[in-house]
Formats: sequence, structure tokens, C-alpha cells
Amino acid sequence: MFWTVTQSLLGGLATTFEIFILTLLFALPLGLVFAFASMSKWKPLSKLMQLIIWIIRGTPLMLQLIIIFYGPGLWLGHNIWSGGESGRIAATVVAFSFNYACYFSVIFRGGIESVPAGQREAGQVLGMTKSQIFFKVTLLQMIKRVVPPMSNEIITLVKDTSLARIIAAYELTFAGYSFTKSDGITWPLFYTGVFYLLFVGILTLLFNYIERKLDYFK
Repeated sequence: MFWTVTQSLLGGLATTFEIFILTLLFALPLGLVFAFASMSKWKPLSKLMQLIIWIIRGTPLMLQLIIIFYGPGLWLGHNIWSGGESGRIAATVVAFSFNYACYFSVIFRGGIESVPAGQREAGQVLGMTKSQIFFKVTLLQMIKRVVPPMSNEIITLVKDTSLARIIAAYELTFAGYSFTKSDGITWPLFYTGVFYLLFVGILTLLFNYIERKLDYFK
């Protein structure tokens, strides 16, 4: 029985890891785009972006996931997501990416604005272009400032992947809970927690290493 549960949880972990990686792959660059949009000098764009971010951050991720997965089928008369596991994972990644991009954008914006304006002005005096100033002056210092809050959000993402079970995606929590439903046993739930703890533990060690590497900014 233990091996059966382990195999099932490993299958669920693979889906959890897939959702996690794909979400970061899309949410990180999208969050930077959202940050620049919210900082735009063109007021209609900045106000619209700030409104979107406020709405996404102010409503539950579970609600957003349900709307994204079921909404198109109700509005358009046909489901844009395939009925299989791949469609459920795709909907999950879309919902998670947009949600986390909004959270990341606030962190990115704070990191960018925390870099003293005098340093950007110094770059202009030296004849650097705007892109050179951003990548060689602003970005490097921003990374140091955003790593701690970003690490918290990314660790939260690991646990939020369990919300995918609301649309029947076979992720880690779904795999553990299935034994409680079918066999009436609870120990697989605690065993599931061990998988999450190991996942989070590895990420914690990774972020601690990154923070040590960035100490040269002190």
C-alpha cells in the first residue's frame, strides 16, 4: 500500500512541478511588463493596469481559476480547454500566471522605484542609453531588493498549486486525498505534506544561496 501511495503522489508531484515551472516561466516576464505598464507616464495605461492588479490581488485565486476554466464554455457555447488533463493544466497555468504576474509586478515596481534616481541620472550623464541604464544599473540593484519578497511569493505558489484540484487536475493534493475518499485512510494526507515540505525546503535553500551570492551589493 505504501508503494502504491508513493507512486500516486509522485505522479501528482510531477503535475505540481509542471504547473509551478510553467507559471514562473510566464508570470515573471509578464510581471515585469505589468510593472512598467503601471509606472507608465501615460495615465490611461497606468490607471488601467493598477485597476487590473487591484482586482486580481483582491479576489481569490480559486475564484479566478474557476472563471477561467468554466467561463469560456458558458460564454462561447464551447469549452476552449480540452476535456483531458492537459486542458485542465493549461487553464491552471493561465490563471496562475496572470494572478502571480500581478503580485510580482508590485514587487518589481517597488524594487525599481527603490533604486535612487541619482544613479539613473548619473548613467545619463555618462552617455548610457535607457536600456543600458536599466540592465546595468537599475536591474542589478532591483534583483537584490526583490529576492526576499519574491521568494515568499514563489514558496506560496508551491502550496497554491493544490487549488488546481478544484477543476479536477491531478496534482499532489488530489493524489493524496483520493486515498482518503476511496480507502478511508488519512495517513496519505500527512505523507503528501512531506512532499510539499521537501519541495519548499529545496526552494528555501536555493533562495538562501541566491541571497548570499547577491551580498556583493552591500
